[in-house]
Amino acid sequence: MKLKEKKETLKKILLSHKKILLAYSGGVDSSLLLKTAVDILGNKNIIAATADSPTYTGKELETAKSITEELNVKHLIVKTYEFDDKDFISNTKNRCYYCKKELFNKLKEIKNEYQCDVIMDGSNYDDLNDFRPGSKAEKEYKILTPLKDAFFTKKDIRKYSKQLGLKTYNYPAIACLASRIPYNEKITKEKIKMINDGENFLSKYGFKNIRLRTSNKTARIEVDKKDIKKIIKNENEIINKLKSLGYLYITVDLEGFRSGSMNEALK
Repeated sequence: MKLKEKKETLKKILLSHKKILLAYSGGVDSSLLLKTAVDILGNKNIIAATADSPTYTGKELETAKSITEELNVKHLIVKTYEFDDKDFISNTKNRCYYCKKELFNKLKEIKNEYQCDVIMDGSNYDDLNDFRPGSKAEKEYKILTPLKDAFFTKKDIRKYSKQLGLKTYNYPAIACLASRIPYNEKITKEKIKMINDGENFLSKYGFKNIRLRTSNKTARIEVDKKDIKKIIKNENEIINKLKSLGYLYITVDLEGFRSGSMNEALK
C-alpha cells in the first residue's frame, strides 16, 4: 500500500470519531497522530494526555508541551505510579504490560470525565514485529491504534511528519528508562536516576541514538557503530562521570545501538 492510500485510511479512521483522547508521549509516532487528528477533527475535539513518570527522560514531556501549545490542544499531565506495583518493579518480561495498565487506568477516568468517545495511542505497524507486551493492555482497555491499523511503518511516519512540517520527524526513537535494565533485575528509582543522568551527560557528545544499559552497577553504552570511536576519544571524561553517578564498570557494546536489545535475552 502506498503512503497516499495509508493517509486516506488514517483519515477515514479518525473521521469515524467525534472526540478523541490521545495517549501522547511527545515522540515521533504520537506527534504525527496528534497533528493529523487536529487537522481532520479540529483542536477542540482532541485532548492529549502525557504520562509524568520517573521512567521518562523529561525531554518527551518538554516536546509534548511544546507541540500541544503550537496546535492549541488541551494537554493534561498524568501522574503515574507504576513504582507502587510490585509486578512492574520485579521487571519480568511483561513489565511493559503493567506500566501501560497503570497509564490506561488513568486515561479511562479522563475519557469519562471529558466525555471522549475513544482513547488512541501512537502504536505503528512495525510494532507487530517486536515483543510488545503493552499491546495486551491496549486490547484490554480498547485503546485504538490508527497508525497501526492504517499500516503506517516508522519510515512512513517520519516521511509524513516531514511533509507536515513536524519537528519530530527526525527525532530518535524513545523508550522508557526501565527498558535499559535486564529482565528479572529489580527496577529501582536509584537505577532509573543513574540511567537518566548518564544518558543526559552522554547526549552532550551529539549522539543521535544513546542507550545506557544498566545491570547492577555495570554500564553498557550503546551508540551507533560510527560513534563508538567518539566514546573512546572521550573515554576518561566518560568514565569519570559515570563512576561519579555510581557505576563501577563502564563498557561499550561493539554491536552498537539496537532498539529493544534487551529483548535478545528472550530468544
